[in-house]
Amino acid sequence: MRATGAALVGALALTTLVVPAAQAGAAEVETKITKVVVNGGKDVVLGTRAEKTVTVSLTATHPDGIEQGRLYLWHDDGTGKADNIVFANEDWGTCTEIDDTTSICKQTITFDPLLTPGRNEHAGTWRVSAWAMSPGGHDTRHETKTVRIQRASKLTVNAGPEPVTKGRKITTTGKLTRANWDEIAYKGYADQPVKLQFRKAGTSTYTTVKTVRTNSTGNLSTTVTASKDGYWRWSFGGTTTTPAVNATGDYVDVR
Repeated sequence: MRATGAALVGALALTTLVVPAAQAGAAEVETKITKVVVNGGKDVVLGTRAEKTVTVSLTATHPDGIEQGRLYLWHDDGTGKADNIVFANEDWGTCTEIDDTTSICKQTITFDPLLTPGRNEHAGTWRVSAWAMSPGGHDTRHETKTVRIQRASKLTVNAGPEPVTKGRKITTTGKLTRANWDEIAYKGYADQPVKLQFRKAGTSTYTTVKTVRTNSTGNLSTTVTASKDGYWRWSFGGTTTTPAVNATGDYVDVR
């Protein structure tokens, strides 16, 4: 399946990335793309199997108005070349006029983690290419926008014993995992700093008690002294490839 997907990407790259140049002799005034938005400005977070569809849009302007617009996303292999490409579901965006000169053009992109990105090495920052054309054929391309495509994360917690005598030790364990697109499963995220946080019963704010690093399989474990009733949780700040996540607080009754 991945080999087929890669072949399709290669073929599409040769055919679709060739955008018509501006018509000869026209173009005194360039079409300008003033804004590009992917997924409402949020990172695209993907699990192991479920598809996710997001909205992408561009805002463009030209004295003659805007006739067409399109966007696609691509991953830089480190040399400025694409080694993975995601095209929109529609050939062209649906353009809505803001005024006589400016329009917003929208499309949707569906991500299938089994195919796109498809591999762990493609998690992280992607580039966004946007193209818009006026009725007179004056076109422009914009490639400065970036978006992060991330591997979904999960975090668990278990604190005990419950109940516990005041002054005794509480052991808090947990595990940090993230989507592994190579193996189509969630796997432990090793050697990551994770904060142990406490929220006193009757309050709404968590306070960091200490920071612990995950082991080679993503597991966490530490001990603290029991002093007050409240909730214990782990909190992970995230990385470029993996989003931040908080475990649901585990209540411990201190007697």
